[in-house]
Amino acid sequence: MGESLRSKMMRLSFNFFPAYRRTGARITYIDDCWTEVRIRLPLNLWTRNYVGTLYGGSMYAAVDPIFMVMLIKVLGPDYLVWLKEATISFRKPGRGTLYARFLLDDAEIRRIRDELAAKPSLEKIYNVDLTDAEGVVHASIRETLYIAGKQRSA
Repeated sequence: MGESLRSKMMRLSFNFFPAYRRTGARITYIDDCWTEVRIRLPLNLWTRNYVGTLYGGSMYAAVDPIFMVMLIKVLGPDYLVWLKEATISFRKPGRGTLYARFLLDDAEIRRIRDELAAKPSLEKIYNVDLTDAEGVVHASIRETLYIAGKQRSA
């Protein structure tokens, strides 16, 4: 599916939200169903560290909220989603613009709903890489998300 007017408006508002805007990253695409999101993190005055490469904090902050927001949008208001834990592994210095592509497939969403029908909460691990235009990985991020049905959560 493509980007709809509604998802374009959400992308624009997300990019202007002060906390995300200050990361230096920009969301470049949101699928209408929220199953795909793409971001771009340029190397510039605001994202450059002391040695002239992308600041690690900007790299993580750029990806931090994305999987959580995707799951909130896809699962709907009857579910609670929180980022519980995250790690970042820096592979190469970011000397230019980096990109990330976040994907959730229909089977994953069905598994979450099925698991939550049988138990009150679960934790899911998601991985995303920040890559350059040639696809070289500069950082790998692993996030653990807590998901629960709101009617069952305390």
